[in-house]
Amino acid sequence: MFSLEKKWIIIQAYKHNEQLHREWTHSYCLEDSDDYFVLASIRAAVVESDGRKWHTKEPAIFILSKKKWFNVIAMFKDTGICYYVNIASPAIFDKGFIKYIDYDLDVKLYGDGTTRLLDVSEYRKHAEEQGYSDDIKEVLDSAVKSIYDAINKKEFPFIDEEIHKYYDKFLEETSK
Repeated sequence: MFSLEKKWIIIQAYKHNEQLHREWTHSYCLEDSDDYFVLASIRAAVVESDGRKWHTKEPAIFILSKKKWFNVIAMFKDTGICYYVNIASPAIFDKGFIKYIDYDLDVKLYGDGTTRLLDVSEYRKHAEEQGYSDDIKEVLDSAVKSIYDAINKKEFPFIDEEIHKYYDKFLEETSK
């Protein structure tokens, strides 16, 4: 079976209307399991849909679920690991890219354990403009609840030690 492990990959986020939203280049695949793609990056180049380009500031581990409606970017900040959760379609590998649909809602888990639900107004706007079905809205609402549940139970991927292990593996594999 084909695996993306030990390959450099581009991640693409789309919107519900099938328009490319954002692209991360230069992400290294650490794990390609039945459930997740796990990737790592340091100063990844990011290209926005309007052509604007920037680089991420911190090293990060990406956990892109293949079955659940979320993905996580675990960023290594001075204050500890900060988890940025995108409520999104399950990720797929298609035509050389890892792809998913970003549904605007985000949950941020700070190093001190506090959380915030972000971009609710953007979600409402896009739900109306792009015609999210009631079924999609229910799935997204359920995904938000399951994220908070996983955070409260300290389930994967919200385990700092596991994220550190992935980062150490990345450094080891890419320094050869």
